[in-house]
Amino acid sequence: MTIIVGLIITLACMLGGFAAMGGHILVIWQPWEYVIICGAALGTFVVANPMKTIKDAGKATVEAFKNGTPTKDENIELLALLFFMMRELRDKSRAEMEMIIDAPQEAEVFRRAPTVVSNEELTTFICDYFRLIIMGNARTHEIEALMDEEIETVRHDKLKAYHALVAVGDGLPALGIVAAVLGVVKAMGAIDQSPEILGHLIASALVGTFAGIFFSYAVVGPLATKVKIIRDKKLRSYVIVKQSLLAFMNGAMPQVAIEHGRKAISAYERPTINEVETATMGGGTARGAERKAA
Repeated sequence: MTIIVGLIITLACMLGGFAAMGGHILVIWQPWEYVIICGAALGTFVVANPMKTIKDAGKATVEAFKNGTPTKDENIELLALLFFMMRELRDKSRAEMEMIIDAPQEAEVFRRAPTVVSNEELTTFICDYFRLIIMGNARTHEIEALMDEEIETVRHDKLKAYHALVAVGDGLPALGIVAAVLGVVKAMGAIDQSPEILGHLIASALVGTFAGIFFSYAVVGPLATKVKIIRDKKLRSYVIVKQSLLAFMNGAMPQVAIEHGRKAISAYERPTINEVETATMGGGTARGAERKAA
């Protein structure tokens, strides 16, 4: 929503200011200039990136428009899942824990956290490190180093879409010049026409330069930044898991261990201690506890 609002403000101020100066807005509408610029940008984007990154860029763009960051309830759900998994680890045998880890979608403890289960990569991350814990041979500092390496790898993969969009944004001004040059070539073919016709053709060509710069700095660049912000916030879930599990491995009780994870959440989205306790001691997420109380 903020992306749409921002674009509306940008277009309103730009077009309004242009009209206030006495400009004719219809002159800016040069669809074939836009086809040249956007088509060339799309083509170079496809050339430069593998299909997986192209698809992920589309997914990342949708996430940016939806502002798809983890909500407070989703963070509580993750912390509650970690709490119950730690408690299960204390109460159940190794064989029973392995059954949970091997089929998390079928385990009752994971059914309480549907948003976590829907994120297959995060679910695998959680199960992998619980598996290492129940093996009993890994040292805490070794697990921490391994987690840091994996989180950095995940971050590198998740930000490929951002870097791809940045590359497109950086190239758009030059592609705008390409469109402008083609427009000037067309205008030179009509050099024998009246000044009015020639002036219109040259103005149309210059729209290409304007469009390339505008798309770069007012559309693609900000969109790429939004993608990076969203993806970085989503990666905080991995840090929550990391901090909670390391505290648990160092001997902390489950309720104390998830407090380490809670502190890894940004202050803007961080749930309170009482909200987390309601979810964990109540046997489910905060929303589940509210429904149970009702």
